Amino acid sequence: MLYTKNLSTSRRDEMKDITREVEQVVRESGAQNGTVLIYCPHTTAGIAINENADPDVKHDVLLRLNEVYPWEHPEYRHAEGNTASHLKSITTGPSQTVIIHEGRLLLGRWQGIYFCEFDGPRQREYFLKLMEG
Repeated sequence: MLYTKNLSTSRRDEMKDITREVEQVVRESGAQNGTVLIYCPHTTAGIAINENADPDVKHDVLLRLNEVYPWEHPEYRHAEGNTASHLKSITTGPSQTVIIHEGRLLLGRWQGIYFCEFDGPRQREYFLKLMEG
């Protein structure tokens, strides 16, 4: 089954924890075993799995991404001026796949799923594809 989820972002760079939303879809679907694909259809955003216990991790990840991909660079040519957000999106990637086992996401103790905004604030969507088996 395919599910569409919507969210709002409030900053240029932001990592929104969407773990609960994904868990809710899995729970409501009744899926017991399989996988869920979390996919972002935007070229200036991505999906990541990382620690969700300490909020400083999000801060540190975004800090380093901004150091590696500064918003302005004298050799950027992209007319919209958001080359850095495209590069960050390529780095995080557009999707993650998580195993569903006995009706639950098989995430590590400290792991969470993030929608990574790199060109906000915006209205965004992402897709969840459940595959049982």
